[in-house]
Amino acid sequence: MRIWEVFQSGGPVMWPLLACSFLALVVILERTMFWLGAFWRRSRDLPGEILGLAAQGQWERIRQRTEGSRNHVVRVLVSGILHRNFDMGKAMEAEAEQQIREMQRFMGVLDTMITVSPLLGIFGTVLGIITSFKVLGMSGLQDPRAVTGGIAQALITTAAGLGIAITSVFPYNYFNSRIDHACHEMEKYATGLELACERAVAENGKTGRDAA
Repeated sequence: MRIWEVFQSGGPVMWPLLACSFLALVVILERTMFWLGAFWRRSRDLPGEILGLAAQGQWERIRQRTEGSRNHVVRVLVSGILHRNFDMGKAMEAEAEQQIREMQRFMGVLDTMITVSPLLGIFGTVLGIITSFKVLGMSGLQDPRAVTGGIAQALITTAAGLGIAITSVFPYNYFNSRIDHACHEMEKYATGLELACERAVAENGKTGRDAA
């Protein structure tokens, strides 16, 4: 049986299921490209280098090293450094929230597709069973093909809805794990930057007392 024939056998509910599968696929592809881009611009050694330079108070060197960087950790650290004379913690927190919002973009759509697809499949199942019983009541067992057609419709929509949900939940969980890892990474380096700046201030104060 061809794919189009299977699709038609599923009844009218297959159209919203097709829309769900399309939306889920678009979001998965978009988020995959986003995380691939984040991987290529991650600059693994740069955050640690920034902390070392911050401990020495080399702010101009940090500006040169981070110029044009789109790494989420680096951007959080740069935001804190730019506001180091005001409220470094709140500045980094605000930037981290902005980065997390970008990471969570369209995740709600994917979550909705995972939830709605099986429900649509069940809805199609109910419609197929209703059709089967309606035909059975009108023709009895004289036309078994008409009855099995409704049952086939019920099974196809259920399988389609579950298939969409199952294939979408794996990338959904993976993207969420990447978000959790990024949050932990930003928090770790933000705390490290605050400690590095405190160390720089303490060393500058000590040097001043020694010079005096």
